[in-house]
Amino acid sequence: MTGTTFARRGFHASALGLAACAALAMGGTGLTAGAATAAELTIGLGADVTSIDPHFHNLSPNSNVGKHIFDSLVHQDDQQRLSPGLAVSWKALEDATWEFKLRQGVKFHDGSDFTAEDVAFTVKRAPAVPNSPSSYGIYLASIAETTVVDPYTVRFKTKGPYPLLPTDISNILIVSHKAGATATTADYDSGKAAIGTGPFKLVENKKGDRIVLARNDAYWGPKPAWDKATLRLLTNEASRVAALLAGDVQMIEIIPTQDIAKIKANKDLTVSSVVGNRLIYLHVDTARDQSPFVTDKAGKPLDKNPLKDVRVRRAISKAINRQAVVERLMEGEALPAGQLLPETFFGTSKKLKPDAYDVDGAKKLLAEAGYPDGFGLTIHGPNNRYINDAKIVQTVAQMLSRIGIDAKVDTMPSNVFFSRSSKLEFSLMLVGWGSGTGETSSPLKSLLATFDPSKGYGPSNRGRYSNPKMDEVLTKALATVDDAAREKLLAEASEIGVGDLGIIPLHYQVNSWAMKKGLTYKPRTDEYTLAQEVKPATK
Repeated sequence: MTGTTFARRGFHASALGLAACAALAMGGTGLTAGAATAAELTIGLGADVTSIDPHFHNLSPNSNVGKHIFDSLVHQDDQQRLSPGLAVSWKALEDATWEFKLRQGVKFHDGSDFTAEDVAFTVKRAPAVPNSPSSYGIYLASIAETTVVDPYTVRFKTKGPYPLLPTDISNILIVSHKAGATATTADYDSGKAAIGTGPFKLVENKKGDRIVLARNDAYWGPKPAWDKATLRLLTNEASRVAALLAGDVQMIEIIPTQDIAKIKANKDLTVSSVVGNRLIYLHVDTARDQSPFVTDKAGKPLDKNPLKDVRVRRAISKAINRQAVVERLMEGEALPAGQLLPETFFGTSKKLKPDAYDVDGAKKLLAEAGYPDGFGLTIHGPNNRYINDAKIVQTVAQMLSRIGIDAKVDTMPSNVFFSRSSKLEFSLMLVGWGSGTGETSSPLKSLLATFDPSKGYGPSNRGRYSNPKMDEVLTKALATVDDAAREKLLAEASEIGVGDLGIIPLHYQVNSWAMKKGLTYKPRTDEYTLAQEVKPATK
């Protein structure tokens, strides 16, 4: 994978050391916009955006758009290292109390002042948005109390020692108390309440088609190089590439794997890529005694759910030829996965490796579990969210047929898929997860921790996997201040949950962008496509 960079999570500073680093203001850093007049940028996005409400659905495409309009207390750079945002500094006053000093002079798009009251309002609102398919509360569950000390100082009392708070809170976009006090998600989607402090203002949200943004000339940080940025929602791969080649857009994300070689060879285009934090995996119904889409070979529902048996889950894992998927389907633009994040990230385990492809071993496990002739099931997945998602579902189904599991396929648009999967309608489903924190606590809490809204655990645990031992180790890790000890505990929790195959890892995506010559973009491990970070190339 020529030109691909591996990123190491820069997370090994102690909590107080990290806070000290964060005390540096960033007002004079970064590139400035330059002297371009009426500069416009059009980007082709590859995934649908379900809402402009920055707290409605913890989904990367939504967060991506939100980061243009809103801002966070703490920023993450292209490798997910922390730096000051709306907070100029933060520190732990004691194990369970964090103090954030806020940036003064910041204005919302309507001209009102940003203060600590907006932070307090946001922290209260984000976990409580009605009908959220996947809540942002996962990042705020540690907070027991929020105190406004003065207009530019806010303190968070956590439920116990919690060194990850600055990292978690970097995923929460701050909204205006004034604009949002009585606002609904529909008000954000219409633009009525979409009043942020971000580098762009929302001009138009044409659902399913485009989002139009205008530069916020009052932005406190480096100004975007573009007076206007249009984010076109081009979920069809061929249409996205065609738009780039025709000049209808100047940049696209999620390059279709079959087009990468052609695009790299085009002298008028450049490609930027990095191995990201996006895991593609199968979520498995491990909880119910009967599962809705599991049948015998004749199509009759089974009285007993075979997916509850770890031997069956291991058989499914062994039946999948990950290397073939990476080489043939993904054109080498992925890595086989054996855990939640690539080994270069914080909290991963050296012990977890991708399951070896072993058809005979898989058949043996099925027989041991009492299914020597296999059974039937349906694999569900999106068809417009992840790179080659529908093709991956088809490929997995074909591989499972080799061990006697008759797998049907049902793929659908992502907005329908996530709504149904959050209602636990499926038995086996293809999903992706990108770690918003750049380390393993995020997927552990969201995907594998026992579902418990009061703790913020398991909001995306669509298979309802539960292991009290894993929960215990994870909870201990989250309260461990020492980085080395916390990393060891996170690895142990991963070994328990992934070892149980609460989810079945498939591969990690490579994040790629293609753009016209004359533009530059630093590839990001979090796969965000941010117009404010697209720069005219310097000569």
